[in-house]
Amino acid sequence: MNDVNRDRNFCENLLRDYTKNENLIKHAISVEACVRAYAEKFGEDIEYWSNVALLHDFDYEKFPTEKEHPFKGAEILKEKGFDNDFIDSILSHADYTNIPRDTLLKKVLFACDELAGFITAVALVRPNRKLSEVEVNSVKKKMKDKAFAKNVSREDIINGAKELNIPLEEHIQFCINALNKIHQQLGL
Repeated sequence: MNDVNRDRNFCENLLRDYTKNENLIKHAISVEACVRAYAEKFGEDIEYWSNVALLHDFDYEKFPTEKEHPFKGAEILKEKGFDNDFIDSILSHADYTNIPRDTLLKKVLFACDELAGFITAVALVRPNRKLSEVEVNSVKKKMKDKAFAKNVSREDIINGAKELNIPLEEHIQFCINALNKIHQQLGL
């Protein structure tokens, strides 16, 4: 029997079935890269963790409200045969679901979600639009600018690092490094 939890092609196809916006797809891939790097660092199940990250927002384009996302996605994943831990990990990335972040995977997904998007936004305003030009100090400086990427929760970025018990600067650098590995895929 095919283990959908670890089947990257199945997960990417599911993402693309529900998500047509290329920026949302790039967001999923960038969060996946950061979570994958942490799975490697912590000696965890890389494919499983990567797929959780890849699908964490797969339902967002069709179901963008707090009433629907990520709840509709959870229903779809259950129908497709994903396990409860996989689904709970995805549900936990949104505070309003009230699913506790009581595993390392849940904490990592939460910590990487907003930060991956923010780092991408910082790269997009660099002169050459390159991830290689993004530094920790530039990310921290932009975090203070409330008008910049205003939909990204700075509080979630800060709390994500705290939940991982990793200094914010170290977490930012770790995610910059992870994103640099896939810069071509992101067009950055």
